[in-house]
Amino acid sequence: MKPWYSLHWFSPSQWQQFKLAHPLALWLIPAVLLLIAIRYYLSRKSRQRLKMSLGQISAEPGSWMGRQSVQSLLSLGRYLLPLCMFLGTACLLIALARPQIIRELREEQSEGIDIMLAMDVSVSMSESDILPTRLAAARRVAQAFVRGRRNDRIGLVIFAGEAFSLCPLTTDYNLLNQYLNDLNDGMIRTSGTAIGDALARCINRMRDRPAASSDTTQAKTEQWKSERSKVIILLSDGDNTAGNLDPITAASLAKAFNIKIYTIAVGQPVASASEASTVDEGILKKIATIGKGSFFRAVDSGRLKTVFAQISQLEKAPVRVRVYEDIQDYYRIYMYWGITFLLGTLLLKNTIFGNVLED
Repeated sequence: MKPWYSLHWFSPSQWQQFKLAHPLALWLIPAVLLLIAIRYYLSRKSRQRLKMSLGQISAEPGSWMGRQSVQSLLSLGRYLLPLCMFLGTACLLIALARPQIIRELREEQSEGIDIMLAMDVSVSMSESDILPTRLAAARRVAQAFVRGRRNDRIGLVIFAGEAFSLCPLTTDYNLLNQYLNDLNDGMIRTSGTAIGDALARCINRMRDRPAASSDTTQAKTEQWKSERSKVIILLSDGDNTAGNLDPITAASLAKAFNIKIYTIAVGQPVASASEASTVDEGILKKIATIGKGSFFRAVDSGRLKTVFAQISQLEKAPVRVRVYEDIQDYYRIYMYWGITFLLGTLLLKNTIFGNVLED
């Protein structure tokens, strides 16, 4: 930090960093200047002047020029006293405005939510009505969705004729995106679409596990976890044709655990030559209704991306923002300058120099 008597404190670059606590005080500076000008105008006719003898005028031209220079300096010097008075008062007003530098530190805290992605990897997901394939489009959009989340725990369940938990709830989004990148329609050999089993796997990953009464710390942790929102996002292109659990029963179970379900039907609702390529919206709509979520249809990559964006907007965890301010005041520097100028004014006023300059 530079010393108070440095002219750096009056530089424009330094003033750009300041924030004034009382900026209205600066408006008094022009008022002080106006009062000094009015006083000078009213008192100039009644001012007494003492004629000074500067010695015999020399006949040499150089001596005459020197006398004129001394008279010019004395003429300018008469403004020194009001100038010191104005500068001192202006510096005190700047100190009253309280220049300061404020450094803000923002701290965002979010508990996040729990999200389980249930991805259909059956053979019908290799259909190309959504380019390049249904599964590839869903995989790419799901990766973008994961990258856009913050402080959320996200897990992954894949299903075809059977359902497997591929990744537990985690905040390691890079690991999760690697799992999504490896998805293909050959990961599960059993044919069919086990939507009910997939929901059951997701619920099992998200359901609460009550802590023992003796462990109070764990009980508090589990109580905090129970307050987190829980969401299942299920992507499929077909009806439930396999598995041991009915999807309606699984959706009712999710409702009991306060888990919301969003379902996305991927693909055109038209049958093709391939078996089980028809998209059945009925069961997906019922699941979303029971799970207090929403049903979406994605007929192309753009619509699929829009669906995930809508879900991302609907499921946002509250964020608490704390702002810490580090305030450094610099009014003392300008107060020192003001006192210095006023002392200079007092010195000029109460010594012979003041009389000489005024005359």
